[in-house]
Formats: sequence, structure tokens, C-alpha cells
Amino acid sequence: MAARRPDPAQTQAAVSAVAAWLHDDTQPEPPRADVAAAVRLTARTLAARAPGASVEVRIAPFVAVQCISGPKHTRGNPPNVVETDPRTWLRLATGLITVPDAVAGGALQLSGARAAEIADWLPVTNSE
Repeated sequence: MAARRPDPAQTQAAVSAVAAWLHDDTQPEPPRADVAAAVRLTARTLAARAPGASVEVRIAPFVAVQCISGPKHTRGNPPNVVETDPRTWLRLATGLITVPDAVAGGALQLSGARAAEIADWLPVTNSE
């Protein structure tokens, strides 16, 4: 079953609520609920745009989604995993940073042969 696509306007509003923090690391972190909403909505947008279950994207502590068509993972540790923190995820999801740059900086961990395919599906929204 394909993931239901979040409302683009709701996703954009959630991202806009944390945009200053995404653009400027000297800004204080927004309220946890605002960060959580932006992370969950952008991750679910990714899952809806890239349906499948061959890659698991984990943004602790808020959400994990499966995406990208291919061999389905059902039990145990998934073979293709993308892991990052909420701010890095939101910067990726909005195009403020690229997957190669996040990996090079140590903020994004990719494991498995297909994990890097996540770059083909980003960004999912803009940062305005």
C-alpha cells in the first residue's frame, strides 16, 4: 500500500515554521512540536513520492519511513538504511544541503547498496 501524501500546504507551513533555524545555525531550535511536524510531514512526503520498501529513512526521534521501489524489507534489520538528525533531514528535504555534502560532513549515514538513491528524490519541498 502506498503512503498517503501529506497535504503540500500543510507540509510547507510546517517547514516555514522552522525555516529560520534551517537557514541559520545560530538561531535557537524551534519548539519540539514544530520540528516534529516538519520532520514527519517531509518524511511522509518522501514516502509518498517514492513508494516502496527497499530503503528505510530514520529521523530519530520523530519518524522512520520506508520508500523507494525494489525488494521489500519485512523483518530484522533493513539492508538499506538512511539515518540522520532532524535538522539535517529538514535541510536535505528542502534542498539546503545535498546528500553527498551531508555524508561528507558526517551528519548523514547511509548503509546498503541502495541507500544513496535517496538523493534522487530530494528535495521534497522548499525552505521558504
